[in-house]
Amino acid sequence: MQFIKPAVVLGLLISSLFANAEDRGKAYVSNQEGGVSIINLNTMETEGSIDIQAKNPRGIGVTEDGRFLITANKDNENLSVIDLKTNQFVKHIPVGKNPEFVRVYKGYVFVSTEPASSGKPPVAGQEDDDKDEPKIPARIAVVDLAKGKKIRDIIGGPETEGIEFSKSGKEIIVTNEADNTITVHNFSNGKLLKTISTKKYGERPRGIKVAPNGKYYVSTLEYGNSFIVLDNQFKHLKTIATGESPYGVSFDREGKRLFVATSKAKTLEVYDTTNFEKIKDIPTGRRCWHFSFSPDDKDILLACGKSDEVLVIDAEKLEVTKHIPHKEIPWGVVAYPKAMGTLDNVQ
Repeated sequence: MQFIKPAVVLGLLISSLFANAEDRGKAYVSNQEGGVSIINLNTMETEGSIDIQAKNPRGIGVTEDGRFLITANKDNENLSVIDLKTNQFVKHIPVGKNPEFVRVYKGYVFVSTEPASSGKPPVAGQEDDDKDEPKIPARIAVVDLAKGKKIRDIIGGPETEGIEFSKSGKEIIVTNEADNTITVHNFSNGKLLKTISTKKYGERPRGIKVAPNGKYYVSTLEYGNSFIVLDNQFKHLKTIATGESPYGVSFDREGKRLFVATSKAKTLEVYDTTNFEKIKDIPTGRRCWHFSFSPDDKDILLACGKSDEVLVIDAEKLEVTKHIPHKEIPWGVVAYPKAMGTLDNVQ
């Protein structure tokens, strides 16, 4: 029998530990004309794709333990559940018409569904063409992953978009584009607790995020070209002007900076949260809606649907460092291990 020298064993062990220490994780990108792309965060290259067995994935999320990836599939009115150990499709879960925004939280999937939505936003400054028709409230489908099925619907406003949770986990906060409201619901039963109108501050609330310290919320107003700041009782504190069509919004992990993706202005805007003064405008591409930090907070990955690419941005220098081609209209991006971002949050 040939024995391996202790020095060799020690060298292999050190190499293995060093390799693991350098592993930055992976990012997952939903592509509206494809499946899910996998980006290796060590190389910042696309290393593969996942067949979700559905069409037009938009919202995307990952479970706290990293076991499952979830996508919301517009054309199939369902969720795809993917086993991330094998990158294989597991099952579909029906949720309702036009599923879009996904948040995975405490073993549940919360997904906005829009039975009245045509999928086309109204023109800024103009009344909706269907103003004489009743606006059907959107639903937030609540899926129990352990049971593998939808367990209830929460009634939102027309065209519910963003979904967030209070720091205590007792409330769900959602933005409703079509009637310019933010609604607060009981986490356990979905009961409506409060409605905040954004009309006098700006129209079409979209992104919504709680500050890491839980003391306030920020919501982007797409047609208001601004974001509003609400205290933890949802009282308006201030309105901050942005570039045209802000959507995705996220704090950094420490809550010192706020990042806002302005789709039509083609920038990722960075703000100092001590006074909400702008730090920098980072030039981006077309229809850049959603982004995620890397798990080590060193980079930001921004999905730019109409530029067919994912941008890599140095989170300290605030500069674009790489363009990763994605030819199937990237919509959203999340990372694992869990990271801060427009579609996820580090609890």
